[in-house]
Amino acid sequence: MMSNIKQNLIEAEQKALQLFATLEERGLICAGKTEEELNDEVFQLAKELFGIEKYWHKRIIRAGKNTLLPYNENPPNLTLRDNEILFLDFGPIFDEWEADFGRTYVIGNDLVKLKLKNDLEPIWQECKAFYETKTSLTGAEYYAYVVSISETYGWEFGGQMAGHIIGHFPHERLDKEIKDNYIHPENHTDMFGPDKSGKPREWILEIHLVDREREIGGFFEQLL
Repeated sequence: MMSNIKQNLIEAEQKALQLFATLEERGLICAGKTEEELNDEVFQLAKELFGIEKYWHKRIIRAGKNTLLPYNENPPNLTLRDNEILFLDFGPIFDEWEADFGRTYVIGNDLVKLKLKNDLEPIWQECKAFYETKTSLTGAEYYAYVVSISETYGWEFGGQMAGHIIGHFPHERLDKEIKDNYIHPENHTDMFGPDKSGKPREWILEIHLVDREREIGGFFEQLL
């Protein structure tokens, strides 16, 4: 039976999915605007649809060469161009439950960028299927698997981690020095183990693929 925690997180994610679908329907992703302008538009759309103004992590939109960069970076504000690749990473809070949702988009018909975009979800699904066969798995073991699957598709894995815990806001603090909360090569604890209060942990799985020669990257994340 699904726990109430998991059900609440799924409901929060479904609203995030609706938010992203609506921004596509309204044609907000287009050349000529800056990353910051699109970020503001998505913020206003979330407020319009759900009354959301609170996010548990910074809202990220990255285009072009900025898509190579990990979460902690704060690169210059780029303008979206024709034949551009970009990704969105938003962490909205719905009724005090956190979502963490990332998707990649391509403006135009560049075949390499479209392949990068289209490989993200199959890799994510393959890694999810692997996780579901396990009853015990360390963060380090899972990170290594995610990297290996990414490489079989011909991409470099661009993230120093491949996900993290998530929950009721504010969830267990994501201290960068405490690797137990991350799908990280230095996390040697069991992902299936309980949190500090004895409750099951819920995880976000994130896939960040990069091609450093072409200076492009793609990102896909959602609830594992």
